[in-house]
Amino acid sequence: MDLPRIVSVDDHVIEPAHLFSTWLPARYRDRGPRPVTQGIGPLVYQGGKYRFTTDPDGPPTDWWVYEDLLFPYKRVIAAVGFDRDAMTLEGITRAEMRPGCWDPAERLKDMDLNHVEASLCFPTFPRFCGQTFAEARDKEVALACVRAYNDWMVEEWCGDSGGRLIPLCLIPLWDVELAVAEIHRNAARGVRAVTFSELPTHLGLPSIHTGYWDPFFAACAETRTVINLHIGSSSQMPAASPDAPPAVQATLSFNNAMASLADYLFSGVLVRHPDLRLAYSEGQMGWIPYALERADDVWREHRAWGGVRDLIPEPPSAYYYRQVYCCFFRDRHGVDSIDVVGRDNATFETDYPHVDSTFPHTREVALDHVRGLDEETIHKLMRGNAIRMLGLDLDATPHSGV
Repeated sequence: MDLPRIVSVDDHVIEPAHLFSTWLPARYRDRGPRPVTQGIGPLVYQGGKYRFTTDPDGPPTDWWVYEDLLFPYKRVIAAVGFDRDAMTLEGITRAEMRPGCWDPAERLKDMDLNHVEASLCFPTFPRFCGQTFAEARDKEVALACVRAYNDWMVEEWCGDSGGRLIPLCLIPLWDVELAVAEIHRNAARGVRAVTFSELPTHLGLPSIHTGYWDPFFAACAETRTVINLHIGSSSQMPAASPDAPPAVQATLSFNNAMASLADYLFSGVLVRHPDLRLAYSEGQMGWIPYALERADDVWREHRAWGGVRDLIPEPPSAYYYRQVYCCFFRDRHGVDSIDVVGRDNATFETDYPHVDSTFPHTREVALDHVRGLDEETIHKLMRGNAIRMLGLDLDATPHSGV
């Protein structure tokens, strides 16, 4: 079977050591993030969170130092090239990583090896939606860091890729008006994707139900900027027990996406902003059919006491099919349910260079999932829906829906 070249809507980038010394204005550099290489101490996992310490006698690791934060790079986030059992939480240096983790020219070579034409990459040190800068004390420097990251993303990481590396930008999460300004600044240079928290209240930010974020949603709708909601962009992952092993979190990670989708479907945001587009990243899609069925059932049977009778005029699933995208990379159940998930709503990802990545076997993994589907649907899932979602200057088939 011939498989179209893939447009991956969820990959990741390891930031190069020169990012802030090059792109942050000189007056902020002594207060901005600094790269260091030093030993890492034993890992402590407690209450669903990891704690790292330095140790001069520990394995060499590349870190960022920013205010009181020590941020180490770990093998699981730069896992490509390692054997499965070596993809651990141990520290790692850029010299030990596959160069495609942080070098855009090498990334393009790895994409060619992996049957991938274009790729949208989430940040690592800033975390999935820029929480690192939102938590900083000095917000003047933090704003400069957000802008510096975005400038690097657009001009250096994506700049010489011929459109194959797709810019994904941050916003200053702590100020909605600054966020609106950053959306317009980046949209003016062709950016059509921003990352945002799946559950902002978990970051101590206002709920999407309050109306606080409406100027941000309006700016995204106006500029056709897709809001990308990555699992874990709430700085926490679901766990059944405080002492459960990390494997429990990994198994339940889709719960964040499901909770976020329910929030949006009943918030009125998609009603007030019919041109807004959401994309759920790394959440898979096999859970979506029941989530939609349940939401529609609640709307139909419980809307009077449930607080949404006058807020949501149509069944919630109508807004999903019109305005929401999901993505997958290992989800046969989701593909088996593609008519309910939505042939126009599903996109594909490779998760390079994380431990879950299908690199370098993405073509084989994808073929195993889509074998038996018609050619038009395969094209939509592998690239067509992503091209339409992100407004890419690549070929796309005729479409309907979102």
